[in-house]
Amino acid sequence: MKKYLAVGRRKSAVAQVHIFLEPKTGGFFINKKPILDYFQNDQIQLMIENLNLNLSPKNPEIRCQISGGGITGQKQALCLALARGIYQIDPKFLPKIPGILTQDSRIKERRKYGLKKARKAPQYSKR
Repeated sequence: MKKYLAVGRRKSAVAQVHIFLEPKTGGFFINKKPILDYFQNDQIQLMIENLNLNLSPKNPEIRCQISGGGITGQKQALCLALARGIYQIDPKFLPKIPGILTQDSRIKERRKYGLKKARKAPQYSKR
């Protein structure tokens, strides 16, 4: 059985994708739930359109483990992991979208002592 593993990260969300080309059942599962139970319909449509998922002739089984972050961060981490997994199978499947395989490395900046937030300082009083 041919199996591909890819990892995608965004903010504090991490997505691991396992793609099986010779499926037992087929389907798309996230944290052992069907994809329609995990994400809303509009989010799924955006993800499928962005990646141009046309692997239907091979009918792969896709299993994902997602942890951390919020819904948007998880969705973006999953998109990156899927793109990397599809690229491992065959680079011709992916559309020519610039940056589709690039990780967005921006994360929340830590709070510093003496400040109210990461960069927000308390109000300055001259007298």
